[in-house]
Amino acid sequence: MSRRAESSGGSIFELIVVVGFALGLALAIQAFLIKPYKIPSESMVPTLTVGQRVLVNRIGDRIGDPSIGDVLVFHPPSGAEDENACGVDPPARAPCPKPTRDQAAVTYIKRVVALPGDRIAIEEGHVIRNGRRAQESFARPCGPDDDCDFPTEITVPADHYFMMGDNRGGSDDSRYWGPVPRDWIIGGAFATYWPPGRVGLL
Repeated sequence: MSRRAESSGGSIFELIVVVGFALGLALAIQAFLIKPYKIPSESMVPTLTVGQRVLVNRIGDRIGDPSIGDVLVFHPPSGAEDENACGVDPPARAPCPKPTRDQAAVTYIKRVVALPGDRIAIEEGHVIRNGRRAQESFARPCGPDDDCDFPTEITVPADHYFMMGDNRGGSDDSRYWGPVPRDWIIGGAFATYWPPGRVGLL
């Protein structure tokens, strides 16, 4: 075999190794570090629109606890995707205080509006947290026909997070199926990368 043939064979092998390594690295990054996510509904309008794509930081969520205002991707409780099932019968005119026992296979994206131990009520779509109305310039107000009043206060359980969409009149969220356990959170959305006109940090 000529040196040229040996060199050609070696180059092909090196190319296969490099491509395999790059593919493995890309899969590892998506599995453990950063994951792309496509917005499926209007629940986060005006912050995020249908079809927009975001990057989700998976490792950061394992290091620290979520904060008020974080936009998270997570598994909702089972029953959230088709019947808005609450884990208990809530008090009259109260948001759901407890989720169903198991997580759903689907993923949602919403914003953290209350932390473990916080007291929360909802008045005309506005968050009343620990007795004070939250400042939420990002939120789209409810319309006159929307179900947005949950004035009876509940307390968010330990290790749970109360999640709401920014489109307060068009979001199925913790108001209906309860706070989300910490273990069901996948990660925090930190940037948009599509469409080109809406690229930026969240």
